[in-house]
Amino acid sequence: MIDKINYQILAEEEVAKFGDQKPKLLLHACCGPCSCYPLTFLCRYFDVTIYYANSNIYPSEEYTRRRDELKFALSKIEEEFGFHVELIIPPYDHEKYMEDLRPLADEPERGARCLLCYEKRMEESYAYAEAHGFDYFTTVMTISRQKSSQAMNEIGKKLEAKHPHTKYFYSDFKKKDGILKGKAMRERYGLYNQLYCGCEYSLASREAYDRAHPKN
Repeated sequence: MIDKINYQILAEEEVAKFGDQKPKLLLHACCGPCSCYPLTFLCRYFDVTIYYANSNIYPSEEYTRRRDELKFALSKIEEEFGFHVELIIPPYDHEKYMEDLRPLADEPERGARCLLCYEKRMEESYAYAEAHGFDYFTTVMTISRQKSSQAMNEIGKKLEAKHPHTKYFYSDFKKKDGILKGKAMRERYGLYNQLYCGCEYSLASREAYDRAHPKN
């Protein structure tokens, strides 16, 4: 059995090297709630820019709602903590994005289809980071209960080998009560809390779960 790596320790060891410097970091973000706690950690050590690459999200109205909630979350974080974070929004093209994922339609949630989806979004964001001179790249997705931090960081390691000028920043934002801290911020800011990951397959899975577990 392979021992799990504590990526939070790796993150803390990496930022301890910076001294007074603040390297430029491009952060892939999937939504506002998942971004809250990671930003309070990262902005202490980095000049952070967010890249909202999420053409997986369905329908388009949901994509727009999550994008706008992220903008609102950034305004609240700046108001509360003083961290100003730039936001880059690439074009949304769900049908093109899903071409690689539809052959895996029958895969279960968190299976091969989902892993490919994570990698596609991280790859798009990482390529932007490399092309625009960022020192580091990472994603907020390690904070999610539904996503394996081990798997997410393995994807990051794989992508780093393809982008030699931008270093991957290992993380596990679930550690040190990251989920609870993020939840408290979401509730404090009144953010929309989406109940499915994003694509139509995850939406269908959520709807099936709700039908099987009706609320009284």
